[in-house]
Amino acid sequence: MIRIGVVTFPGTLDDRDALRAVGLAGAEGVPLWHADQTLGDVDAVVLPGGFSYGDYLRAGAIARFAPMMQAVRDAAQGGMPVLGICNGFQILTESHLLVGSMIKNNHRTFICREQRLTVESTNTAWSSSFTTGQVITIPLKNQDGQFVASERQLDELEAEGRVVFRYKDTNPNGSRRNIAGITNAAGNVVGLMPHPEHAVEVGFGPDAPGPMRSGLDGLGFFASVINHLTHPVSLPAAVSEDNGKEGR
Repeated sequence: MIRIGVVTFPGTLDDRDALRAVGLAGAEGVPLWHADQTLGDVDAVVLPGGFSYGDYLRAGAIARFAPMMQAVRDAAQGGMPVLGICNGFQILTESHLLVGSMIKNNHRTFICREQRLTVESTNTAWSSSFTTGQVITIPLKNQDGQFVASERQLDELEAEGRVVFRYKDTNPNGSRRNIAGITNAAGNVVGLMPHPEHAVEVGFGPDAPGPMRSGLDGLGFFASVINHLTHPVSLPAAVSEDNGKEGR
């Protein structure tokens, strides 16, 4: 069975939800602790949402230095699928596994809503179960959710097909070019602000056609990585010569 590790940092909120989502998708969820130095026998890693280390300094800045993150960095650079959700996305940018930065929402307030996204790329380990242009609904809850990057970095993300999800209908936090989620050049590391682990179970997800709270679009993220690991193929995402040098 595919084993997907979920890292808990001090201040993490959604690790249990992520573990449940992994199980509902058909994999085994493996709890991982921030102070440990090895990933153990896992096939993929999820960095869940929350407020790691209280978001002191800035969101994700301290978690970057957790012992577990060195193992995550090494595994990601070796091709292991890594998904960063909300605070996990912030940690991935602080760790330079993804480009850009996350800053305060442009309206300076916390937001919690059901958010429609357009799937821009299916060429990643975490999005291959969707179709390009598909519109999905995923819960969103953040305070530091505004994605920013230099114009050069934004142009590179667009040109290389590394924008994976884009906000549809409205931009909830001021993110540049309506970007909700991106990938690295190799397609194995994905970060996004919305929370797919909150859209995996009837009765507890977003509203959808049919019964209330029946939205299950979040399952596609975990189904994608399970399929990727079970039937490995080369990801068609563009790979640049400076992959691994994605500092801001």
